[in-house]
Amino acid sequence: MLGPVFNREAAVAPKRPRLYVARALYLLAMFLLLCTGYLVLSGMRPLRTAGDLSRFGGSMFLLLAPLQMIIVTFQAAVGAASSVAQEKDRRTLILMLLTRLTGTEVVVGKLAASMIVVGSMLAACLPLFLVLPLFGGVSAGQVANLYAVTLTTALFAGAVGTVVGLWREKTFQAIAFTVLVLVLWVVAWELLASGIVTGGNWRFGAYTSPIQALLAAVSPLSPFSTAPVSSAVGYSLFMLMVSGIVLAIGVARVRVWNPSREVRIKPQEAEGSHDLAAADGTTAPVASWKARAPREVWSNPVLWREIRTWAYGRKVLIIRLAYLVICLVVAAVLYGAIENGQAYERTGVAGRALPAATLPVAALGVISLLLVNALAVNSVTTERDVLALDLLMVTDLRPAEFVFGKIFGVLYVAKEMVLIPMAILIALGGAGVMSWENTVYAVLGAIALYLFVATVGVHCGLNYPAGRTATLVSLGTIFFLCIGVAICMVIMVSFRGAFELQLPPFLAMILGGGAGLYAALGWRNPSSAIFSASFALPLITFYAITQFLLQRDQLFVFLPVVCGYVFATAAMLVPALSEFDVSLESHRGGEGGE
Repeated sequence: MLGPVFNREAAVAPKRPRLYVARALYLLAMFLLLCTGYLVLSGMRPLRTAGDLSRFGGSMFLLLAPLQMIIVTFQAAVGAASSVAQEKDRRTLILMLLTRLTGTEVVVGKLAASMIVVGSMLAACLPLFLVLPLFGGVSAGQVANLYAVTLTTALFAGAVGTVVGLWREKTFQAIAFTVLVLVLWVVAWELLASGIVTGGNWRFGAYTSPIQALLAAVSPLSPFSTAPVSSAVGYSLFMLMVSGIVLAIGVARVRVWNPSREVRIKPQEAEGSHDLAAADGTTAPVASWKARAPREVWSNPVLWREIRTWAYGRKVLIIRLAYLVICLVVAAVLYGAIENGQAYERTGVAGRALPAATLPVAALGVISLLLVNALAVNSVTTERDVLALDLLMVTDLRPAEFVFGKIFGVLYVAKEMVLIPMAILIALGGAGVMSWENTVYAVLGAIALYLFVATVGVHCGLNYPAGRTATLVSLGTIFFLCIGVAICMVIMVSFRGAFELQLPPFLAMILGGGAGLYAALGWRNPSSAIFSASFALPLITFYAITQFLLQRDQLFVFLPVVCGYVFATAAMLVPALSEFDVSLESHRGGEGGE
């Protein structure tokens, strides 16, 4: 029904172990979160009455619902964009367009194929969510509304990733555009819902904004519960309509965008030092010459290529422009908070509410970290896909030139995503929002994090032979450290109790995350340093978030973050510089070999 592109993926996907591993790990993580909440809450107070069980069910539903939406949306967007980008890197998309396949079969087939993993994850976790109504506090209708909102949001994210992947030629451009478009989409509807743009409350916020729709779906007392059209139905219909429009654009333009001008064969110009003969036998001077003076290359040719050429395409400028728009929105929110006096910190007070500037700055930082990491991993996978990495291995290029050339070249190309958040931190320090001491801590900590995410990208690109796998593992690592540890923190804060009751489930979650990091970072070249860093980073991140929430001395936030992430960076750099063991396994035959 969806064409041979989807049929082929549907036939091959059940043969891949990663499909079962992905949904099994996802269900296991959600189940462990549920068990953690139950153990902590039952240790504080026995769950004897129906009211206790209903409060537990409602609390866990409010915790698991946003987490599921974030994970499946991220997987759908990045998975769809990287899947199409992989087809373009291996030149198989051009072959598909030369066949009798229609645009609908190509575009919709790729979207449906990328949604197989997302659909299996949602289906595997559905019985877990259906258990929550048995506790009470949650109805089966709320679970249905949640799944409708989550599935349509993931479908929209996958449609955006597919169409953007067909539009852009470079893998980094596809992933970065997808992330920025989704962020701008959420920001635009949240601004409308808040009334900042319209001057009043946007009555249809739960029908258009993913965040508002999710809150309305999980809340039993939502104002939209008595509306003629429920928020879940209205939002689902709206997202299906928008997804259809996005796919229609992709179907109409797929053969216009592909092959792009970067890979089209151009007629060769006349070369040589002689004049061309005119029709009347005379000689005519050559108007243009193809030969030009050679360009001087630096001592590190990899760094020179990253900085002095358009290695990632000229459309990176559009990515920078979209990122600047997000930065302007964040700056406007911070300016409003400063004018209202809500952004300032109060020293010497423990356990106070966080300043209003915390969430916008943290969100901008997470976005920039993900983009820098995506650029780093694709800087290596692109070389592998175009067979340039094989050639570099037989030259006299030193390991330090390649590794540091990639890392510092990535940081230069993404300089706006690195410098603007730091400039915002310095501006907040100058405005008195935080002390200059804390500003220095924040800037130095940000530098350590940017070096870490760039190193993780290069490390995954060198160790994973398949570009899509390397991208998903690298981004998944950063996603876990930014979001997963924060979710663990939310559980510990939501179910406050004795430390001895929280310690066992806390250790289970942290050790499980450390094992996942070690499997991702050290599966090919394990070492004791990577083992120590993998298990230490979740604990360090958790400790840093805890100290930040207590709002005491920020030095206890700065030192663990810098020491832990610098050590993890060194643990990945030392074997790369000493051994330079690059995976050159051939996986150019498609995904079936992974």
